[in-house]
Amino acid sequence: MRPCMRLGHGTQCVLLTRCSLSPISIVPNFAALSCYQIPRNSNWLRSASSTSRTVSDLEKRIQSIPLERFRNFCIVAHVDHGKSTLSDRLLELTGTIEPGGKKQVLDKLDVERERGITVKAQTCSMVYKYKGEDYLLHLVDTPGHVDFRAEVSRSYASASGALLLVDASQGVQAQTVANFYLAFSLGLELIPIINKVDLPSADAPRALEQIKSSFELDIEKAVLVSAKTGLNVQAILPSIIENIPAPVGDHTKPLRLLLVDSWYSHFKGVILLVRLFDGRVRAGDQIASFATGQKYFVGEVGIMYPDQTPQTVLRAGQLGYIYFNPAMKRSQEAKVGDTYTTVGSEKLVQPLPGFEEPKSMVFVAAYPVDQSDYGHLEDSIEQIVLNDRSVTIAKEYSEALGAGWRLGFLGTLHCSVFEDRLRQEHGASIIITPPTVPFKVVWANGKEEVIRNPNDFPDKCTANVAELQEPFVMVTIILPEEYLGKVIELCEGNRGDQKELQFFTATQVILKYELPLAQLVDDLFGKLKGITKGYATLDYEEADWRTSNITKLQLLVNKEPVDAVARVVHASQAERLGRQWVAKFKEHVDRQMFEVVIQATANGRVVARETIKPFRKDVLAKLHASDVSRRRKLLEKQKEGRKKLRAVGNITIEHKAFQSFLAK
Repeated sequence: MRPCMRLGHGTQCVLLTRCSLSPISIVPNFAALSCYQIPRNSNWLRSASSTSRTVSDLEKRIQSIPLERFRNFCIVAHVDHGKSTLSDRLLELTGTIEPGGKKQVLDKLDVERERGITVKAQTCSMVYKYKGEDYLLHLVDTPGHVDFRAEVSRSYASASGALLLVDASQGVQAQTVANFYLAFSLGLELIPIINKVDLPSADAPRALEQIKSSFELDIEKAVLVSAKTGLNVQAILPSIIENIPAPVGDHTKPLRLLLVDSWYSHFKGVILLVRLFDGRVRAGDQIASFATGQKYFVGEVGIMYPDQTPQTVLRAGQLGYIYFNPAMKRSQEAKVGDTYTTVGSEKLVQPLPGFEEPKSMVFVAAYPVDQSDYGHLEDSIEQIVLNDRSVTIAKEYSEALGAGWRLGFLGTLHCSVFEDRLRQEHGASIIITPPTVPFKVVWANGKEEVIRNPNDFPDKCTANVAELQEPFVMVTIILPEEYLGKVIELCEGNRGDQKELQFFTATQVILKYELPLAQLVDDLFGKLKGITKGYATLDYEEADWRTSNITKLQLLVNKEPVDAVARVVHASQAERLGRQWVAKFKEHVDRQMFEVVIQATANGRVVARETIKPFRKDVLAKLHASDVSRRRKLLEKQKEGRKKLRAVGNITIEHKAFQSFLAK
C-alpha cells in the first residue's frame, strides 16, 4: 500500500488505518501544508480559510457600511486626564463591551493598570447606529507621557481627527500643547473635550478660554463630560460623526496599507496593526513589503473588537490586524511606517511616507544580582523587547558586577516601566545603574564619535581630543504664576538658558528653557513636581549638540577604578558629586584588616577622598611597665605588617554594596 497520495490541488493526504481489517480513510493533513508547495495561482488557501467559519452578524454589519460612514479618530491628552476611562465609556455606549465590567479595557499591561497610565497605543473598532444608519468607528487610545510621543504620532497617521481631552480642574498642560501642534501640522480635525466636570475643583469656563486663546479652536464644538460618571458622554459620538471627515480611499485600487504598529505572539509570530488606504486584503493574499522586499502569505485578517476578531476581508479606510502563514518570526522585519501591497502591484503603488524611528535618549547598564540568573534575565529582556522595539540593547561586562547589558530608552519613565515589567512579569532580580545620556567627542583629526558608555569617555587632557559636546533639549513648562520664581531658580541651577516666558492666562505661565539632557534625566521632573506641589507640567523636544566643559567622574577603591560607578558630568558639578559619592560608598563597604581608600577622580585629579580605618590589634596589651623603646618597636613592627598586607590585599565589594549605592 502506498503511504500517501496527491490530490488535484497539491495537498498532502495521510492514510489512517486503525487495524488491518478496518476501511482506509483519507484525511487532509493541513498542519503539514507548509512543507509542500501549494499552487499559488489557485484560491485554495483563501477558500479553505473563509469557509472554515460562518460569517458573523457583526461582520455582516461591517460589510454593509460604505467608506463614507467610516470614522477614524484618536484620543490625545496630557497624562492622567482620563483618556482610558473615556475609551471605556465609548466602548460601553456602542455595545462593544458590557457596562460595569473591567476598567481600562484597552490598557493591556499590568504596569499600565498599576500606575494608571497608558504606555502603548491601543486600537478598537466600534459599530454605532446614528440616525438609523450604522457607522464604523475606529478608536485609538494614546499614551499621555512625553516619553511615548512616537506612539501619538503613529496614531495621528492612522486617523482623520482627534479628541483633544482637557481636565477641567487642571486646564491646558504641556503635553496638551505638544499634541495640538502635532495634530495641527498634520491637518487633523480636532474636537475639544472637557473632562472631569463633576469634580468640585472643576473650572470648565477657564479650560474653554484656554483652548480658545491658545489654540484658536471653536469652543462651540466642545463637549463637557465626566468620563467617570458617564455624564454627557453620549454627546461625543454624534460630534465625531458630524465633525470628523471620513477617511479617503478606494477599495477598487491595488492594495496599499500602512504598518502602524506590531507586537509578538508566541503562537502566531509577529502580528501587524495596519491602516488600509486603498484596496482590500484577505487571508491567502500574497503581499510584499516596500522597505525589506520580503513577501508573505496572509494567514488571517481581523479587527480589534476589543480583542482580535477575525474577518473575511479588510477594506480601504479600515484599521485592523494581519498575521502571516508561515509566520513572520522576527519583529525586526516589521518596520513601523512601512507600506505593503499585493505581489505584482509594486510598480502601481506609491509608498506612503513613513515615520521617523524614535531615538534612545537615556541609557542605563543592567546586571543580574546573581550571575547564575544571566540566562533567565537575557530571555526576559528579549521577550519584552519583542513588543517594544524602541529599546536598544548591547552586551556589556563590568569587573565589579559581571556580565550585563547597556539598554537605551526614550526617557526615564520608559526606563522605569521596562524595569517594572522585568520584575513583575518575569520575576527578575536586577541591578540598574543611574541613567546617562550620549555624548559626542570631536577628535583632533575631525572625526566625530558618539559615546554611550561613560567608561569609554576620554579624559579632556588627552591630546587627540579637540572638543566635547553634550545634547540639549528645549523644555516647555506650564505652571501657575505663584511658583514662577522657584521654577526659574531650578532651571538656572541646572544650567538652563531661558528662551521664552509667556502668560497665556492671568494665572498660567508658559516657560521655555534650553537645558542639557543630562540634567533633565537627573530627576528634574520630580524636583519640578516637588517645588510646585504637582501643578507644573513639562514637555521637551530635541534641540542640538553644544560644546560643553564635561568630564568623567570615576570612583576608585584603593586606586582601582570601579567601572560600574562612572558618570559624565559638568566640570562645575564634579567636586560636589565626588564628595557625595565617596561619603555614600563608604557606608556600604566593609571594614578590612588594612586601610581602604575611596577616591573620586575627575580629569586626572582627585576631587574627594574618604578612608576606612583597618581593624587594629592592641599589640601593647601585654606590656605594663615596659620601656618606651619597646613599645615603639612593637608599633613599628605592626605598621610594617600593615604596609605588606595593603600591598597584597584585595578588597571584594559585595553586590549588596552596589545595590545600596545605586539605589536612590
